[in-house]
Amino acid sequence: MKRYSVFAIAREAARYHSGWERAWKSPQPKKRYDAIIIGAGGHGLATAYYLGKNHGITNVAILEKGWLGGGNTGRNTTIIRSNYLQDPSAAIYEKARSLYETMSQDLNMNVMFSPRGVIMLAQTEHEVRGYERTAHANALQGVKTEFIGPERVKELVPIINIDGPRYPVLGGLWQARGGTARHDAVAWGYARACSAMGMDIIQQCEVTGVRRDGGKVVGVDTTKGAIECNKLGVVVAGHSGVISEMAGFRLPIESVALQALVSEPIKPCMDVVVMANTVHGYMSQSDKGEMVIGGGTDGFNNYTQRGSFHHVEETVRALIETFPIISRLKMLRQWGGIVDVTGDRSPIISKTPVDGMFINCGWGTGGFKAIPGSGWAMAEMIAKGEPGALAAEFGMDRFVEGRFIDESVAAGVAH
Repeated sequence: MKRYSVFAIAREAARYHSGWERAWKSPQPKKRYDAIIIGAGGHGLATAYYLGKNHGITNVAILEKGWLGGGNTGRNTTIIRSNYLQDPSAAIYEKARSLYETMSQDLNMNVMFSPRGVIMLAQTEHEVRGYERTAHANALQGVKTEFIGPERVKELVPIINIDGPRYPVLGGLWQARGGTARHDAVAWGYARACSAMGMDIIQQCEVTGVRRDGGKVVGVDTTKGAIECNKLGVVVAGHSGVISEMAGFRLPIESVALQALVSEPIKPCMDVVVMANTVHGYMSQSDKGEMVIGGGTDGFNNYTQRGSFHHVEETVRALIETFPIISRLKMLRQWGGIVDVTGDRSPIISKTPVDGMFINCGWGTGGFKAIPGSGWAMAEMIAKGEPGALAAEFGMDRFVEGRFIDESVAAGVAH
């Protein structure tokens, strides 16, 4: 694999860019692999990458029914933060955030990580108390956050209206080292690194069945034929329930659409990410000048990847009260992704009732920010057969035991 650098750019410019090679190979599947990962989104690719980097397992296939990064990885709003209330959540999201900081160097791909800071607005007295509590919890967890007053919010976000009659800004939970990254580049960087390690990324290859020998997984049936494996990792977000049903067990998850939109590009006016849970909306400005806007999930189960007019109206109407400046902007494009949510709004990183089969799902609206931490934890579990410290609390058995990781306040909205 050729290394990307300023010197490589200059060299290729001199020869009319004729020497660039494909970022990753597109091989035909082999008959057997040590491990198969279903899902070539961010979480699946990160799992494969850390299997190779941390555990030396490189005879791996990553199967994708569509195109690489074409699911939720390419349909999110790229927010990265780790200011969660519960200890297990804060640990895995902080691991992810720290890995994002060095990802461009680690993968030799500019993922455009921008630690611009994230503010979660407190617009009710209840939110003030809740975010102050979270700030104290983060201090104990080693996650650097602080609760700031409305004047500081206004200083960080000059375009905000802090005196709204219905939704005044009373303060905010500020994480200065949160931010954004380029979603496509994250997927491409992991894919390129996996391919360089000898792993096979097989696109347009849909899994149609899970093969078992008694209680153990032995392979999968696909649209490109049967493939055998010793271990199977399932990382397919909203379609997790479909794959688990093929394997003969059910998951405690629901699949719903999460919508987002971007405005026409405008001059730079906002260099932080702002989340407003009370009005159920959030906004940041992309490098191209578009205002990236999102809201809550749809109120009913579905598998659509399209937007809807009523959702745009509800989300934008709420945000205009806090950001009057955006009232005359035109919408440029809109999309939807299929997110999987659990009852406690925390993920599942777990062994399954099928020996040798592991699952990573239930990230809901917080999947992108968790990609490297999720991949790190999932790879450790597949390699060792048991969850490590990061994944231990996120097992499926917690729903039987009543051992919930309740992040409904922090993760029950789109962010």
